[in-house]
Amino acid sequence: MDVKTKKNLTDIARKIRIEILEMLCISGSGHSGGSLSMADIFAYLYFSNKFKLEPKYLKHPQRDRVVLSKGHACPVLYATLAEKGYFDKTHLHTLRKYGSILQGHPDMNKTPGVEITTGSLGQGLSCAVGMALGAKMEKYDLHVFAILGDGECNEGQIWEAAMSAAHYGLDNLIAIVDRNGLQIDGYTKEIMNSEPLDKKWAAFGWEVIKINGHDFDQIDDAIGRALNINGKPVCIIANTVKGKGVKFMEDKCEWHGKTPSDEEKEKAICELSCN
Repeated sequence: MDVKTKKNLTDIARKIRIEILEMLCISGSGHSGGSLSMADIFAYLYFSNKFKLEPKYLKHPQRDRVVLSKGHACPVLYATLAEKGYFDKTHLHTLRKYGSILQGHPDMNKTPGVEITTGSLGQGLSCAVGMALGAKMEKYDLHVFAILGDGECNEGQIWEAAMSAAHYGLDNLIAIVDRNGLQIDGYTKEIMNSEPLDKKWAAFGWEVIKINGHDFDQIDDAIGRALNINGKPVCIIANTVKGKGVKFMEDKCEWHGKTPSDEEKEKAICELSCN
């Protein structure tokens, strides 16, 4: 990836993180850590200009699709969609408010750019499998990206969907696991150890790629490789840091579902702006 593109994506990811903090602080409730950890992935998907992920493709049958299976991390999706122009940024200040288009979990009937309503963990991948299979049947040229949490991989439905995707040879489906090592109750290895996660996905018939989920060169290389895999779906295990970009939030379980105070927000934004 060239220096100019990388700098642009880095700047966009920073904006997304700042917008996440702003909206969560105003809301007073929501999920900080797992939203911040995915900002780089979302910046790449929506701003690398490699996919049909723009407002002009909103209803296009052959648009690419992003499914946020870990729906509680919707602030990263909302901030990205607003940055891309799917809706006005003023809506970000209405997060979780009555009547807002931005609810506490993604709602496909309220929010432009949200492909499917998610929140019950495990269900998003099943929906993504259906989208990818439908595209195959219609001979549509598109890709479906399913964003999963590593704690979410405790859900049995994830593995039912994984088995189905391999069975139908869905090489237009790319799952990206936000492997930040934490879930609401603590470290994933202590709550329900899923290691070796890469071998589990491979055993279910997926091509597996492991990367640093904050390195744009690695993200670019992994996505490029995934797009050229034929005959089976791809799982990208993105090793990330929960709360990435804000030192006092990083790798802290308590920031899973906690929002910053005004003082904490200003400290965090100052840190992001200076880096």
